[in-house]
Amino acid sequence: MIFDAHCDALMKLWMDRTLSFQDGKSLHVTFQSLVEAKTKVQCFAIYIPENVPEEARFTAALEMIDIFFEQIINRFPNMKFVQSKREIKALADNEIGAMLTLEGCEAIGTNLAKLKTLLRLGVSSVGLTWNWANSVADGAWEQRGAGLTRFGKQVVTQLNEANCWVDVSHLSEKAFWDVLEMARFPIASHSNTYALCPHPRNLRDEQIRALIHKNGMIGITFVPYFVKKEKEKATISDVLRHLEHVCSLGGEYHVGFGSDFDGIEETVAGLENVRCYENLVNELQKHYSETEVERFLFWNFYEHLPR
Repeated sequence: MIFDAHCDALMKLWMDRTLSFQDGKSLHVTFQSLVEAKTKVQCFAIYIPENVPEEARFTAALEMIDIFFEQIINRFPNMKFVQSKREIKALADNEIGAMLTLEGCEAIGTNLAKLKTLLRLGVSSVGLTWNWANSVADGAWEQRGAGLTRFGKQVVTQLNEANCWVDVSHLSEKAFWDVLEMARFPIASHSNTYALCPHPRNLRDEQIRALIHKNGMIGITFVPYFVKKEKEKATISDVLRHLEHVCSLGGEYHVGFGSDFDGIEETVAGLENVRCYENLVNELQKHYSETEVERFLFWNFYEHLPR
């Protein structure tokens, strides 16, 4: 079974209304590919592209939620909307759980009611920023590198009250540490290790240790330039080096995968779409026990669900 903590299929379906989730040729994640990959839970991110005007962002988020239910949940009987361990455990063998997440709080502006609305509509995990600054915090590429704003602290408090994951992927380092002080359920849905690939989006060892200490999760991602700095094409072996590095820091029970499929144009060799999870499984089985492989692929994220 596979629990993938991040994909951007909703963004692509929203940007191109002609695409079909059944078997859209330009999608990394489709219904058919999820079936073939034996995916058990797929997280679908609501990500608002940068070029969307500020006043239209919340509407865009609502439209993506509508696409999620109309084109994914309602259209495919085997796709089930899930928010909890109980709902995932209740899935039949041929059913796939679909979770809603938010990537960046640009959609809510400075309005806490908008966040509460998205939570009521089923969002289970909230990433506070994308790469730049917003009203909540600074992102990883913001030169200022500031932490949580006063409003950002209100957001984290609201997420704690809602038993919701607070996703630190994309945050500046200062904002990361501010979140770690406050969040009950922190995760990094799609981030790799800075020690192996020094990119601003990756986590330094002290950040990884802090997430582990806070009983959080790290989703190793398949973004090639978060995997390998060199110009040679990143491979599955390179991905596994990040997994092993997290394990070496004490993260055996705190690491899984967050592919970022459909949020990337280039891919790791052998991980071109969700179907290719089979290749990853084959490589994992060469180095780890079946119990460890199952833990990395599914159980670690499942066990860390807040509800």
